[in-house]
Amino acid sequence: MLLFYNLIFLCYTMISIRNLTFSRGNRKIFDNISLDIMPHKITAIMGPSGTGKTTLLKLIAGQLRPDSGTLLVDQKNVHQLSRTELYKLRKKMGMLFQSGALLTDMSVYDNIAFPIREHTQLPESMIRTLVLMKLNAVGLRGARDLMPSELSGGMARRVAMARALALDPEMIMFDEPFTGQDPISLGVLVKLIKKLNQTLHLSSIVVSHNVVETASIADYIYLISEGKVAGQGTPEELNTTKSDWVQQFMQGKADGPVPFHYPAQDINSDLLSNNAKL
Repeated sequence: MLLFYNLIFLCYTMISIRNLTFSRGNRKIFDNISLDIMPHKITAIMGPSGTGKTTLLKLIAGQLRPDSGTLLVDQKNVHQLSRTELYKLRKKMGMLFQSGALLTDMSVYDNIAFPIREHTQLPESMIRTLVLMKLNAVGLRGARDLMPSELSGGMARRVAMARALALDPEMIMFDEPFTGQDPISLGVLVKLIKKLNQTLHLSSIVVSHNVVETASIADYIYLISEGKVAGQGTPEELNTTKSDWVQQFMQGKADGPVPFHYPAQDINSDLLSNNAKL
């Protein structure tokens, strides 16, 4: 019987994406991609800028609809849900926006309390307890009376993380959490994502192109390029892959399958043609 339940757990995916295609105008962002997000793991979505990583988070949250394919979250087809069902599902999702997106006219305390007040009927005494617990988890309980304008960039990200955890979600999505952070703030955020995922048994999705930091905490990585999954595996597997493109991305090489030079004619011919015009 124990083996039976273990097999069920192993087969269960928090998010299952199959043959998903999505376009903006004439530009195809995703071209028939499939991937899985496993429960209680940190899954990274990586790739060059402009490959649709943030767009994928919006598709998962139901903010955008795919042209074709299926996207299941907690075994529910997101894009076939009614508005009421979608809002209910979103309560299981936390989101850390790239900018932090704190409400600037509210204190740190009220930023964390806001989603709890909006979505529950809890008394203020219990809300206070929850807010202080969330802030304590990110090391900022003492900053509860500060305004967002008084926070450093790293502190603002941590407050946003506490707010994303306010409703005790089952999964949390991090959109470029490391962008623009100094080394100390970066180290704090990396440690927090790993620690909170383990302590709260979350299913985390980290969208980033900070290779070193993301690979240090990710259990599994998907590399997306030109609308396709260009590589996937554990950090160790990707670091030893034979794919030249994956190696270039993971090691940050300036030249390779993605060339250093933008396509142009031979430089000697180009120079001579310019001289001829003169």
